[in-house]
Amino acid sequence: MAASLPQKPGMAGMPSQQQQQPPHLPPGAAPSAGQQPMPPQGALREISPVFLCRIGQETVQDIVTRTMEIFQITRATQLPNGVTQSQATYQDRFGKLQEHLRQLTLLFKKLRLLYERCVEMTSDLKEGPAELVPYAGEELVSVRVEPCSPAVIQERNEVLEKLRQKNQEMKVLMDQMRNLLWDVNAMLTLRK
Repeated sequence: MAASLPQKPGMAGMPSQQQQQPPHLPPGAAPSAGQQPMPPQGALREISPVFLCRIGQETVQDIVTRTMEIFQITRATQLPNGVTQSQATYQDRFGKLQEHLRQLTLLFKKLRLLYERCVEMTSDLKEGPAELVPYAGEELVSVRVEPCSPAVIQERNEVLEKLRQKNQEMKVLMDQMRNLLWDVNAMLTLRK
């Protein structure tokens, strides 16, 4: 099956290239044009999740690029408020917008396939993505702490002691500054 590659910015006038989709990618997940060539199927038995994540990162970058191009096209388009422009200009811009939106749909489908394949490949891991990166508003799960060496524990205790001393010094300075400000304010009120 041949898959049409999305054109990179600045290549709008060039015809889209046709490539044979590698057998190791999920269906509908065409490699991007800037991607390095893949090793043959015999050399690589199974694609690693890290490699799929790299392809996903490139796909997200393509999605962001296409979205920025859509915003640039819409910013350059004038509203039809009495100004007459050629119908061909509007049709050209509309065609570009339609093509970008079609490519965005394909890129999101590719990203979804990559995500599902990564989840499928990493289902045997002990910690899932939800445990590694907490969502906003979600309670943090307690983290297992491995026992440290005595040297590390001693260094930590020394740092904590220095921190306590500095905090005490800062407290004394703040109290002195507060008393000084009280005295200055009292003297100013007596002057008046």
